[in-house]
Amino acid sequence: MLIIGCDFHPSFQQVAIFDNQSGEVQEKRLQHREEAEQFYRSLIGQKVRVGMEACGHYPWFERLLAECGHELWLGDAGAIRASVVRKQKTDRRDAEQVLDLLRQERFPRIWVPSLEERDVRQLLVHRHKQVQARTRIKNQLQAMALSQGVQKKRKLWAQAGRAELEQLELLPYAAQRRQQLLHELDQSESEIAQLNQQVEAEVRQRPAAMRLMTHPGVGPVTPLAMVLTLGPAERFRGGKEVASYFGLIPREHSSGGGQRLGHISKQGSSFLRFLLVEAGQSAARQDPQLGRFYRRLAVRKHRALAKVAVARKLAVRLYLMLREDWTYAQLCKAVVQVSPSHSVVES
Repeated sequence: MLIIGCDFHPSFQQVAIFDNQSGEVQEKRLQHREEAEQFYRSLIGQKVRVGMEACGHYPWFERLLAECGHELWLGDAGAIRASVVRKQKTDRRDAEQVLDLLRQERFPRIWVPSLEERDVRQLLVHRHKQVQARTRIKNQLQAMALSQGVQKKRKLWAQAGRAELEQLELLPYAAQRRQQLLHELDQSESEIAQLNQQVEAEVRQRPAAMRLMTHPGVGPVTPLAMVLTLGPAERFRGGKEVASYFGLIPREHSSGGGQRLGHISKQGSSFLRFLLVEAGQSAARQDPQLGRFYRRLAVRKHRALAKVAVARKLAVRLYLMLREDWTYAQLCKAVVQVSPSHSVVES
């Protein structure tokens, strides 16, 4: 069996190769993509395991190894770097470190979603980018309206507000810009509507995501992102690990009996963390228990802190619903049976 430690870069990769039969160790620097493809295809028929840090720009490499029948392990980049004692960092040392971890069976392997799941993630990211672009367009139109003394806020996008915006007396270039922005806004609205339909179709194909939608204030986007990002719920021991996975727990630097907590760690998926904060605000308006929790914390601390705390509560709820195959009603019933004096939030 060949064990390969790979330090992957967009244009090349440095590899350290160990043959467990002969005990021989080799080093190579492979340029992408021709030289790398030639090397790995030459190993077809042998048992090969390749380990590398989780990074971007590698899907083509993953497909290549799958075609060749080789095994690819992705590792936690932070954990791999933390295992290095020496301060010198080179491509050769990085490849050797990955190889050593593989040989010693200490490689911090992580869960990797399937190619199909990652492709659906692209749908969610594309929709998110389009919504952001629509927001930028609306902000520009709001600024133009305010410069003419028209302050309608959300009513500007109603039929009457849109008509008033189109009738504003502007100078030629400003009027041309307004017309272009309105055209881009209409195009963006149409594309987002199509993307929403695609998201809903993907949700309907996943019963787990459909169950998550039974939670008040949770639409189709957050459940789909939750299912695709969290993966098998059984790989987490509890809600605390899930909150840590999404970066919703505070940083901590405690020593000598003193505890020092900071801001949230913000580790994990920033996109899903954003969705949870957004969905948490909607859920707090529709779920009485989350609403009381948010208002109490907003008065005691701050509204921004309360929003993040609600997002964490919502993440734990959705995790429990995934792990136990519960709907929202079943979640509430189970918690009441366990502890009638506690709410779902406190569980």
